[in-house]
Amino acid sequence: MFTIGDFARHGRVSIRMLRHYDAIGLLRPAHVDQSSGYRFYKAAQLSRLNRIVAPKDLGFTLQEVHTILDQDVSTEELRGMLRLRRAELEAALAEAASSLVQVEARLRSIENESSMPQEDVVIRQLPAIRLAELSGTAASFSPDDTSPLIGGLFDEPCRRLDSAGIAPTGPRTIYFQTPDEGDYGIVVHAGLPVPPGVTEGPDFQTASLPPVERAATIVHRGMTHGFLSTSQQLVRWIDPHGYRFDGHAREVTLNSSKNPDEWVAELQAPVVTT
Repeated sequence: MFTIGDFARHGRVSIRMLRHYDAIGLLRPAHVDQSSGYRFYKAAQLSRLNRIVAPKDLGFTLQEVHTILDQDVSTEELRGMLRLRRAELEAALAEAASSLVQVEARLRSIENESSMPQEDVVIRQLPAIRLAELSGTAASFSPDDTSPLIGGLFDEPCRRLDSAGIAPTGPRTIYFQTPDEGDYGIVVHAGLPVPPGVTEGPDFQTASLPPVERAATIVHRGMTHGFLSTSQQLVRWIDPHGYRFDGHAREVTLNSSKNPDEWVAELQAPVVTT
């Protein structure tokens, strides 16, 4: 048998924790010396210790662990419970990582508020384009709501145009329909430019975007960082230079490299002079 210190070392837990497990009846020592009060454990008890520590490390309470052990849950059942809990934690970590990215984006925007952009924004004309597109509704403009939707929308037009034997004539384009006061859904349009003669297909729609006499444009590089800061840099440039927004802004992907750092997009905002 092992002393409590040796058993704690082999089980990778603290002596204090073993004493607590004993006090609440979760893991009793195999033997307690009546004269000294020293606790002793058997090697076979490592199995029960593992069944305690694994679910506890995955967020189960000790009371829940107690219930699991009392119900004599089989190894396969316990494995299934742990896999489910692991999946829940992985989802929570992914959500936390997404939130961290958005917080960092907001922080960069706040840090840039004191500096008025002087460069990078270009005023130019935009040609009329015809898009083969799909659309969907997002709950908000938050990347958590729009990014998954946009990814799915773009996969489909590519596949459907290919099935129809139609070759895109330009880069993929996104534009949003901003809701009126009192409305909530954000309609996201994602499409690919096609020749003017292309009409609606059986599984995609077409939309004609008119030419734009003046558009304030700015290029953003990198998929994962800084998009919000770049977008707000464009917004802060408009007023001081004598313009106001006029129409739906577009986001045009100039380079959709699989390397996120090589991804390039242009933000295009129709404007008129004030």
